[in-house]
Amino acid sequence: MPELQRLRPDHAPALLAFEEENRAFFAASVPDRGDDYFTHFTAHLTARLAEQASGDCHFHVLVTRDGEILGRFNLVDVAEGEAELGFRLAEKATGRGLATSTVRRLFTLCTTTYALTKLRAAATVANTASRTVLTRTGFVPTGEEPVLAGERGLGYVRELPAEPPTTA
Repeated sequence: MPELQRLRPDHAPALLAFEEENRAFFAASVPDRGDDYFTHFTAHLTARLAEQASGDCHFHVLVTRDGEILGRFNLVDVAEGEAELGFRLAEKATGRGLATSTVRRLFTLCTTTYALTKLRAAATVANTASRTVLTRTGFVPTGEEPVLAGERGLGYVRELPAEPPTTA
């Protein structure tokens, strides 16, 4: 089973390979990152790591034993116990339940490490796979219809349980 890891600088080569290899696949259902992202990848990664260090975001990668990245699972705009969840999975890793199981694993980090009590998410109407992952993991539609890169989207929310009390 691949391991969910907090994004680190040494993930850079595998992360760039993941983004390049799956760019066309991602662009079919989520906004494309654009050429600038790839041209200035190191600067973008440095900026993301700075956001993570400040606590504004928490970035994670799903990594195989040999260091290949199969997915990204990000918590952005962290404030007042809430964050926005975004994720993308490599084309070759789809259809195996990895996104669903990884989002569920992320819930534990949300409550035990990041003190989050609510997650928001959005997916384009055309992105059936992401919407399925969200509903399977307990997200419910909010009725909001955000525009995502010019496409009609659907908003979701998921309340998280408070961290279970520790026994002494």
